[in-house]
Amino acid sequence: MTQPPLLSACGIKRSANGRLLLDDVSLDLHCGERLGLVGPTGCGKSLLLRTLAMLEPIDSGTLSWRSGWVDHQHATAFRSEVIYLHQRAARFEGTVDSVLKLPYQLRVHRDRQFDRAWIVDRLASVGRDPDFLSQPHEQLSGGETQIVALLRAIQLSPKVLLLDEPTSALDQVSTQQIESIVMQWYQQDPESNAFIWVSHDPSQAARVANSAISMRSGKLQTEGSPA
Repeated sequence: MTQPPLLSACGIKRSANGRLLLDDVSLDLHCGERLGLVGPTGCGKSLLLRTLAMLEPIDSGTLSWRSGWVDHQHATAFRSEVIYLHQRAARFEGTVDSVLKLPYQLRVHRDRQFDRAWIVDRLASVGRDPDFLSQPHEQLSGGETQIVALLRAIQLSPKVLLLDEPTSALDQVSTQQIESIVMQWYQQDPESNAFIWVSHDPSQAARVANSAISMRSGKLQTEGSPA
């Protein structure tokens, strides 16, 4: 790829209790890339994603966004374009509608408006009618909670999604729905959007990714086709 990367990590190291958790990790994510990240439990995949989202500190190395250094002074604006999605979405009090509106209370998003029609259209694509918005969020199933978390993220039009095993605890139908929503978001601007999808399932990585990389003991190992 000739264009500079959207998001880049260079020589990232992180240790705790005498153990090297991230070992000289360097990674570039380019516009249009759908990167699958695989590896055994505890190898550092989730930590790497959280580090890329500036949710974890680093001991050494650098992060860059659109070829510029990322610092904590601009972290909030950065996280509006690079959004991390946890494998187990948090539950909130209130309706689905109120939960989806929460990001617009933040200063960085106050110039945006909640687009109910857009949300209703996305919900319809996964078999939910508009009445779903009035349901209590804390009473949703695990799959529905993850759908809401994903919609809450992509309604903000991020350029990068960092997906940390978002379907690991879900059934097949919910997994397909999450994959569908992510791909709808990606296809809105496939030349600019990008994601990293951590998965324990090689067949899922083959479905959603156009490149793949593996991780072992805090080090990135190989890169190429996800198949």
